[in-house]
Amino acid sequence: MKDHQLKALVQVADRGSIRAAARAMNLSQSALTKALRELEEDVGAELLQRSYKGVGFTPEGNALLVRARLVLATIEKARAEIRLMRGGAGAHVKAAITPLLTATVLPDVLSEFRRAQPDAELTFHEGLLVQALPGLIEGKIDFAIALASAQDLPYEIEFEPLAEIEAVPFLRRSHPLAGVRDWSDVAEAPWVLNLSAGSQSMNLVDWLAARGFAAPSRILHCSSPFLILELARRNDLIGYGPKALIIDPCAGVGLTPLLLDPLPPPMSLGLLTLRNVPLGSAAKKLAGMFRRHVSALSVGASAAATGVRPITS
Repeated sequence: MKDHQLKALVQVADRGSIRAAARAMNLSQSALTKALRELEEDVGAELLQRSYKGVGFTPEGNALLVRARLVLATIEKARAEIRLMRGGAGAHVKAAITPLLTATVLPDVLSEFRRAQPDAELTFHEGLLVQALPGLIEGKIDFAIALASAQDLPYEIEFEPLAEIEAVPFLRRSHPLAGVRDWSDVAEAPWVLNLSAGSQSMNLVDWLAARGFAAPSRILHCSSPFLILELARRNDLIGYGPKALIIDPCAGVGLTPLLLDPLPPPMSLGLLTLRNVPLGSAAKKLAGMFRRHVSALSVGASAAATGVRPITS
């Protein structure tokens, strides 16, 4: 299994055809086809399905494609690390972070990292599990800091808990239901929730069902945390999210927690990395800064108010 063969496989997936992949790699179609056939012989399975509709991937091809992306990304990270050690171009760190961090520790972390690595390039993605997990497994991001339950994560992912995060229902301050205290009072109200796997909203729905409470039945589905904030801020919709985000003077302007009782237990905020794949020096430094600042936030004077708690065993 050789480098150029894996590149050929990935390029066919990205470009959609052998002709386009060959053009992107500056190869003839026959040379690229030969590389793919050699790869199929090496793994002992057909990887591509060719038809009048174009090129598709077999189940074996799709499985190898995921690993091929990771292998190529890991090799490129190693090359970048060596270039950096030899005084070459600066590092590039790619991370997925939950919006909660933008309202709490990100400003301080970013300032500290810029002082330590002024030439490093940073790319941040939204830290939703449905996006972060494929990014980690395919090597597109270095690490993620997100809300998750360790037992629900795939084996390939390492999870280091950093803090426990309380979530609350919230609505605009002038909402007609702003003063209610009972879950039965809001069951028929319109909600806006992110019900993607592993989300706090999904945790809420499961918790309500387990306790025999009526779950929201009128739900506007939305996967963007900040769009959820805007929809609740400007409409008679009830949202659900980290308390720290709702009470933030910028992110939570015009919003207020809905004081329902009881509330679901907090979820873990943690550092997600790919098992047995070490972080590069710049990514390791940035992850360490997040780890330290989140830990300080969870034990600070404002921890109780923001709902960011230290990890308990």
